[in-house]
Amino acid sequence: MLELAAELLKRIWDRTPFVTATVTRVDGSAPRQPGASLVVDADGAVLGNVSGGCVDSAVYQACQQMLSGDSRPKVLRFGYTDDDAIGVGLTCGGTIELILHHHDPRTEPELGLAFADAAQDKPVAVATIVAGPSAHLGRMIVVRPGRPREGTLGDGALDRAAVIHATGLLNAGQTGTVEIGVADGYCREPMTLLVESNTPAPRMLVFGAIDHAAALARIGSFLGYRVTVCDARATFASRGRFPDADEVVVEWPHRYLRSQRLDGGTVICVLTHDPKFDVPLLTAALRLPVGYVGAMGSRRTHEERLVRLREAGLTDRELSRLHSPIGLDLGACTPQETALSIAAEIVAHRHRGTGVPLRTGVPIHRRGVPSPDAFWPAVHLDQGVGINLLGAEVPYPQALSSSQESR
Repeated sequence: MLELAAELLKRIWDRTPFVTATVTRVDGSAPRQPGASLVVDADGAVLGNVSGGCVDSAVYQACQQMLSGDSRPKVLRFGYTDDDAIGVGLTCGGTIELILHHHDPRTEPELGLAFADAAQDKPVAVATIVAGPSAHLGRMIVVRPGRPREGTLGDGALDRAAVIHATGLLNAGQTGTVEIGVADGYCREPMTLLVESNTPAPRMLVFGAIDHAAALARIGSFLGYRVTVCDARATFASRGRFPDADEVVVEWPHRYLRSQRLDGGTVICVLTHDPKFDVPLLTAALRLPVGYVGAMGSRRTHEERLVRLREAGLTDRELSRLHSPIGLDLGACTPQETALSIAAEIVAHRHRGTGVPLRTGVPIHRRGVPSPDAFWPAVHLDQGVGINLLGAEVPYPQALSSSQESR
């Protein structure tokens, strides 16, 4: 639902009722994950999708019925059986569950706050009861860092438990379900919460103002990164050459990197292949707990670079984090193809993909967690202070060394 925040905020402002159909559970192969939503408003407009087309028409009809009839939240389930082959089902073979929720902007002010924060790329989480007693189904609270929770699930103890779980998932930048049992003492019957998280866009730092950087800035922006292009040469690092970057910085790369507070979602792409830039930059980058560090260059350049980095004091463990030569083997020739190669490696690394063709039999929809790099706290080099995904300072005594040892 939060992925549609900007459009839904307009409905809130116009006081236009709408129904959300949100994926709460996925089993087997399915195209969308928990948190994905299809929305139908009172004017008949449709936003988003929950299946990539397989069952969207049936979900749309169910949303229309809720708008014109019974507005109580309800759960839908779609799967694939022999009968589904000529009816409504997921042709990919999995099953999904959804909760349909009728929203009236006049009675849900907390939802407007959530959409406003999400639309501005601020951290916010929405926790909704998606399974449990029918009287509680659909109740939600909104959690925003540093502020009191908005809304209620109907019970103070339950609210406190939901805030704890929602904050945990928000800190990790994850959306998912949480089971709250009777034994926990928070409720008389088991309940399931869907926590939808919105965290600031991850950063992509591209060093080296070359044509490949312009292509990478475009695809990085497309993938949802906030892209910075940095180069010490003012002649090349101009806004006109990098229209798709969020910012273009003229500064020595290692100095700029040291000035930034980065988190585990950050990717660093070094395209300079010039020792006077590469060595101090990579020496700093490979000691940061960012998600990905890659460097462009031939295999000969890579070997010579490794010698210099070892002379600069980097250990074999630190050097093992370097993706160089950068990118996957796609046979890329042009800057655009090379950018695609780099982006493919970044995606594969984050989600532990193999990079091999799907026809070889590898799973299409993975259920694993992202790369362990992805959620490390960040470090500010000058102060030794950790920065989590929400931008909050956290103690950082030995976090990097202990994280590396666990690998």
